[in-house]
Amino acid sequence: MTRDRHDTVLTLDYASIEQARRVTRAIEPEIGDIDDDRSSVSFSRHGGRLEIHIVASDSVALRASVNTWLSLVDVAERAGNVA
Repeated sequence: MTRDRHDTVLTLDYASIEQARRVTRAIEPEIGDIDDDRSSVSFSRHGGRLEIHIVASDSVALRASVNTWLSLVDVAERAGNVA
């Protein structure tokens, strides 16, 4: 990463701890496969809140990473009837 990093936190609140846990488990395996030299991601979960921390080397990589992770969350929510 360059020193001019771009970052964001996606905060997702669920009605229950189990829903947040289910979504986290569904997307967690992707963390190593999607990270590259331009962006990286980490998760934290506190109760029913899931936070996805994205760091990127430029705004284009940040946008792409945000879109990717939001798409993965959407699929996980629909597959687990969480949304």
